[in-house]
Amino acid sequence: MKVDDYSQLRRKRAILVSLVFAFIGIAVIFISLNTGSIRLSPSSVMNALLGYGTPEERMILYDYRLPRIIITVLAGSGLGVAGAAFQGVSRNSLADPSVLGINSGAAFGLMIYFTFFRTMEGTATLFIPLFTLLGGSVIAGMIMLLAYDRYRGLLPIRMILVGIAIGAGFNALTLLLSLRLDEDSYAFAARWLAGNVWGRDWIHVWTLLPWIAVFIPLIYYRSSTLDLLTMGDETAEGLGANVNTNRFLLLVFAVALSCASVAMVGGIGFIGLASPHIARRLVGPSHRHFLPVSAMIGFVILVLADTIGRSLFQPNAVPAGVVVAAIGGPYFLYLLFSKKK
Repeated sequence: MKVDDYSQLRRKRAILVSLVFAFIGIAVIFISLNTGSIRLSPSSVMNALLGYGTPEERMILYDYRLPRIIITVLAGSGLGVAGAAFQGVSRNSLADPSVLGINSGAAFGLMIYFTFFRTMEGTATLFIPLFTLLGGSVIAGMIMLLAYDRYRGLLPIRMILVGIAIGAGFNALTLLLSLRLDEDSYAFAARWLAGNVWGRDWIHVWTLLPWIAVFIPLIYYRSSTLDLLTMGDETAEGLGANVNTNRFLLLVFAVALSCASVAMVGGIGFIGLASPHIARRLVGPSHRHFLPVSAMIGFVILVLADTIGRSLFQPNAVPAGVVVAAIGGPYFLYLLFSKKK
């Protein structure tokens, strides 16, 4: 088979898989709109979406469920793409914002936010992604500093090991700071750390949307660079890529994307690990093809986990992070052991 024919086949496969997951995503969103403490029939949901239905149905749909679902779609997409960027930069399919410690830095930033504002409502929430980004950037900076070799640049394997160690330290600091909070703030922080989707108002949607709209296209624009980095530093440099500069920029984009996402949905892990891995198996190693699929898989997982957590365990809803961890933990072990074969 010619190279052009093979590339065309991969592109068609990527389009087909994207359409399949788009359909699955729409189905999952529609199911999520129907479920909750107050159940709405499919016909009631359609009537409310079209501007009909009762005032109560429109209030439930537009004031409560729709903003929350949009946030999970945005955050799930962001985590899926950020995970793919981290894996490409580190050349390790086990890399993930939570594994690298970026989520731990975001949690630390949230604790710092609490010391200034002590509220999760109103316009103050616009600053939450900035504080989580600050915490994530501190960890990312420490990782790059400690994983840098003056002769070989950033070492991907060392990035993973350093990230795990620093993340553990910041988890301890976050726990220490959380013990100083008042009762209500501590309860919120505990739910956030468990991966609770707390962003459920339109102001939270508008807070998260610019971050997703900016950084996902920036990472996708550098798809070819990610392809080169996965080949190895020497090969990438031989093909004309500035390895250290591109790795630094992609890390900045991925940190910003992951920190903004977890700011609204809590410390959810494994989405950034599983989504790129599944997408890569379905459509091949080209980032241009599997980044969109990874984004869609990410939001399908998060919307589905949030729907399961708040519908199957009533009256006490389970955080989406717990549902994702129940699936992601065994998947992480599967990846770990499959790497040893």
